[in-house]
Amino acid sequence: MAVYKRSYRGYSGALTPAWSRFLVLYRFARRTMFRSRFQTGFFTLCFFFPLLCLLGIYANAHLSAFSFLTKRSGPLLKMDGSFFYIFTSVQCTLAFLLTAFLGPGLVSPDLANGALTLYLCRPLARTEYVLGKLSVLVITLSWITWVPGAVLFFTQSAMEKGWMAANFNLLIGVLVGSFLWILVLSLLSLALSAWVKWRVVAGALLLAVFFMGGGFGNAINAVLQTQQGYLIDIARLISIVEVSFFRDGTPQPFSPLEASLALLAIAGCCLWLLMRKVRPNEVIE
Repeated sequence: MAVYKRSYRGYSGALTPAWSRFLVLYRFARRTMFRSRFQTGFFTLCFFFPLLCLLGIYANAHLSAFSFLTKRSGPLLKMDGSFFYIFTSVQCTLAFLLTAFLGPGLVSPDLANGALTLYLCRPLARTEYVLGKLSVLVITLSWITWVPGAVLFFTQSAMEKGWMAANFNLLIGVLVGSFLWILVLSLLSLALSAWVKWRVVAGALLLAVFFMGGGFGNAINAVLQTQQGYLIDIARLISIVEVSFFRDGTPQPFSPLEASLALLAIAGCCLWLLMRKVRPNEVIE
């Protein structure tokens, strides 16, 4: 624009609040997250099992209408800790598979193409950048883990009076187990994406960490005659936390508090590795 025209005016519209600027990254990432039909179809498939469980709760409450399906006089489903343990395990497994597809592509393109400087030269701090990328996975995985779990819990509570007060620990188990699983999955996938910079390799490493972690943990336990090998088995640590809420009295190698601290330590290491790579410039020696 020619200077002599003097028609330039600065932006005078509303500004995004500073506390929510990291959500701008989520908003734009959401548009490209499900461009693939396969990823969109898989995300939709993740709601099939919760819908099936919801139909089972309805059938329990209206058993007379389904008497032609069974000759049992009792409920079709027993709404106890085992039910919510199976539900949480299935949905967390689906969340893991979805993270393997979505997570590696969130940070690696920015680092591989040198686009991180373009983000951080704007009013966006490193912490806000990480929060924005992390929110993509946290919000997406929440829709298929604790959100349908809470819907099932409150639906069952509405169907049976007094059930909520007697089984409130099941809701806490769904929330705590899902939160820890989402946090570790999200930070681990972002850290691998930042350090590897190749989407396919990062996804393969995410699968390897879980499968090989369990194998190495069992090998350590067998060789050293100890239980400490489970500390590198993320899936086993999550299971210990969930079992403490859903199946009281089941013997475990660690207490739920120790397993939770181990998971938080793993998440902290992943966050440290991620922040080491999220820098506006890189010095090569």
